Amino acid sequence: MLPKPLSPLDQLFLLLERRNQPMHVGGLQLLRPPADAPADFLARQVEKLREATAALPPFNLRLNRRFGNWFWVEDEAFDLEAHFRHLALPAPGRIRELLALVSQLHSAPLDRAKPLWELYVISGIEDGRFAIYAKIHHALVDGIAATRILRKSMSEDRSAELTPPWTLQRRNREREPGADLAIVGLARLIEGARTQAATIPVVTRELYRSIREARENPDFVSAFQAPRSILNQRITGSRRFAAQSYSLPRIRALLKPLHATVNDIVLAMCASALRRYLMDLEALPQKPLIAMVPLSLRRDDSDEGNQIAMILANLGTHLANPLDRLETIRGSVQDAKRRYSRLGGAAMLNYVAAVMAPAGLNIATGLAPRWQSFNVIISNVPGPKRPLYWSGASLEGMYPVSVITDGLALNITLTSYVDRLEFGIIACRRTLPRIQRLLDYLEQGLVELEEAAGELQPQPQPEAPAVKKSRRSRSQGA
Repeated sequence: MLPKPLSPLDQLFLLLERRNQPMHVGGLQLLRPPADAPADFLARQVEKLREATAALPPFNLRLNRRFGNWFWVEDEAFDLEAHFRHLALPAPGRIRELLALVSQLHSAPLDRAKPLWELYVISGIEDGRFAIYAKIHHALVDGIAATRILRKSMSEDRSAELTPPWTLQRRNREREPGADLAIVGLARLIEGARTQAATIPVVTRELYRSIREARENPDFVSAFQAPRSILNQRITGSRRFAAQSYSLPRIRALLKPLHATVNDIVLAMCASALRRYLMDLEALPQKPLIAMVPLSLRRDDSDEGNQIAMILANLGTHLANPLDRLETIRGSVQDAKRRYSRLGGAAMLNYVAAVMAPAGLNIATGLAPRWQSFNVIISNVPGPKRPLYWSGASLEGMYPVSVITDGLALNITLTSYVDRLEFGIIACRRTLPRIQRLLDYLEQGLVELEEAAGELQPQPQPEAPAVKKSRRSRSQGA
């Protein structure tokens, strides 16, 4: 295999990486063995994985630096033992211990002398389940692609044998940016100059129009209005991971009475949770927090190209009323959608790049540490709609484990799985204390929306008791 140069975007992920800021994404999957599984079921599966000692791209590629640039080369001394491990939780093996272990594993940077990925099978969970935690560098694949690879190693067929993810043939397709689009925006300005040049007039007109609208439009969110908050400090290398599942039908029941989308409800839940969390710490800014949110603009069933934009959503955290917060969120999201509907294709992506490039530059260089384009990343990634199995073991939960950086100490990423939304929250352990409280506050945020929706529903009126007339009264009335 000839050395393959890294794209400017992939080079950027390497440049961003520091000891306190590893640039890998991960995922935690929770599985339950079949009801009739033998006692050594998991040991047999682990042994099968260990026998798959050969890896296909990108899992067999390592970094090589030549002439000041990074290249991918095949690792001729690929050693599976450096990437795949079987761990057991200490007793009593609660979910708390599992999340603590994932926090620790996610904190450690990947070794650049080897292919940039690791996978762990974790046994010893108290209710008989086991887990898979995997992490892979953002320079190798993006978060959505990593999730798809893990998904393809499973099957909708309960009887199908497992497929080691590192043996899957990956199609050569364009990157699909997710929560990292601020950095993607910066790279796109470098990467696609020719294509972008043709869209300059359209993008310039829209930028001018946005600046003009900002003076009169209360729903417009600029890249210069996010307040300073404790969410936006420098981070350490220590991580804290928290995860929780929420019923998707429960959330969808709110859509009609509140005239909202699933994404609106999710953002409102996060806004409520962040408001409570910061109030506990006496650190709630007077101005509303701003979230960076990936937004799908796909209007067809195609699977080609990038149709993902990035919006800045006003979370309305300065408002006490949950319906007022929801209305603020919905207004800012709809305003961004209207703006993108006036653009198309490359023009839309280049508008996003132009707006987000300063944020990406600030993340990369730290030149303006007191300036924030946004306070938190909230990303919602569609997941499998049907149950998946791993050699007969049923997948019961899949939780994203994302990236945080200096100035962005919290990341909330969620994915859908069948009839649930799976939240994965990653934060700097030292910068943001007791981040697991956000799980309780997310639930409270959902409950307050349910209560508000109930009050908006028309209440059935009790029927008036029938009045029985006497014969005399009936005859008089005739």
